[in-house]
Amino acid sequence: MQIQVTSAPWWSYGHVWLVLSGPLLVVVASLISAVVAFQGNDTVMQGRDESEIAALRAMQADKDRSLAPAVQARNHAATPEGTTLKKMP
Repeated sequence: MQIQVTSAPWWSYGHVWLVLSGPLLVVVASLISAVVAFQGNDTVMQGRDESEIAALRAMQADKDRSLAPAVQARNHAATPEGTTLKKMP
């Protein structure tokens, strides 16, 4: 008595798709990350007028001040806007 085994095509096995889906998911995620990175890039300040550059720098200075460490900035809630914080050593 001889048993003849017929195998199905490779795509009909579930574990094949499980193995192939990992690298495919990584490729798709990297393409999405590249699109997000290139669409959200920083603006170039070259070719802008001085008032616009000054406004952008002022906005960045406000961000830097709000991100100061707690030890350095905790008592500066009432500090006037024109003053700058000392850098800690």
